[in-house]
Amino acid sequence: MTINRRRFLTNSARLAALGLAAPFIGFSRLGHSAASERFFKISLAQWSLHRQLRSGALKVLDFPVKTRKVFGIEAVEYVNQFFKDQAKDLKFLAAMKARAEDHNVRSLLIMVDGEGDLGDPDKGKRKQAIENHYKWVEAAKYLNCHSVRVNAAGQGSREEVGKAAVEGLRALSEFARDFNINVIVENHGGYSSNGEWLSQVLQRVDMSNCGSLPDFGNFGDYDRYLGVQQLMPFAQGISAKSFEFDSAGIEINTDFARMLRIIRDAGYRGYIGIEFEGPGDEDHGILATKQLLEQLGRRVELSAQLNQNN
Repeated sequence: MTINRRRFLTNSARLAALGLAAPFIGFSRLGHSAASERFFKISLAQWSLHRQLRSGALKVLDFPVKTRKVFGIEAVEYVNQFFKDQAKDLKFLAAMKARAEDHNVRSLLIMVDGEGDLGDPDKGKRKQAIENHYKWVEAAKYLNCHSVRVNAAGQGSREEVGKAAVEGLRALSEFARDFNINVIVENHGGYSSNGEWLSQVLQRVDMSNCGSLPDFGNFGDYDRYLGVQQLMPFAQGISAKSFEFDSAGIEINTDFARMLRIIRDAGYRGYIGIEFEGPGDEDHGILATKQLLEQLGRRVELSAQLNQNN
């Protein structure tokens, strides 16, 4: 099929701006099938629809249904805030599990907030926080998730919170290990938004089921690209945070192409979760993020293959 020259030049200019024009050179050498491959799958974080869920426009049990029918996405990441009092409600969990399975949607993890600080220097408070997370580990197991996402939060000096976080994460991971559940930490404010600090904490925990969930955002003033790179050796999930897009469909806050190169170079081949937090229409933001990940994912993969062949 003949490629329209104007469209080709327009797309090439956009790719050049992203540093991805090179993949189109030698495209035929790899063939269409290689170009269409991505090194990751796409999931949807429930937080992307938080306004619809909070307003009641979307029911919690319908989240996996909408994920498949509206967005064509095959995996979900739950947020405990939307079923805070139902962690032990087997009837509710069974219904949520059935909704996902009936629509061929895989449940990946539960993002857990509001259960105390796992990095609290106070031993008693930290112990309570650890135990507060037990029910979510059990719920994750019931839903066939692989992980719970937690926070390495606490009040105190960098060293004090770091030491406490190591102890808290290790204790929770030991409990979760019996359920074959991972405990993964997101850069999510406080010291955890420092990639060096969090990577050192995880290194000191030194457990195979305790890892990271690098988020494209949430780094504050810290270099987000360096932060993701530092957390990738521990990554058992990724959050592709998005807010706004330009007229070409490019996210204006984060260089997604650069992030995907970092992720691929680290050897990660799992799910990347869409987490739209923009002020606009949630459905539109999710679809825009999905399209961007799909397009850049193929181009980054093709670029890597071409570099290997040269």
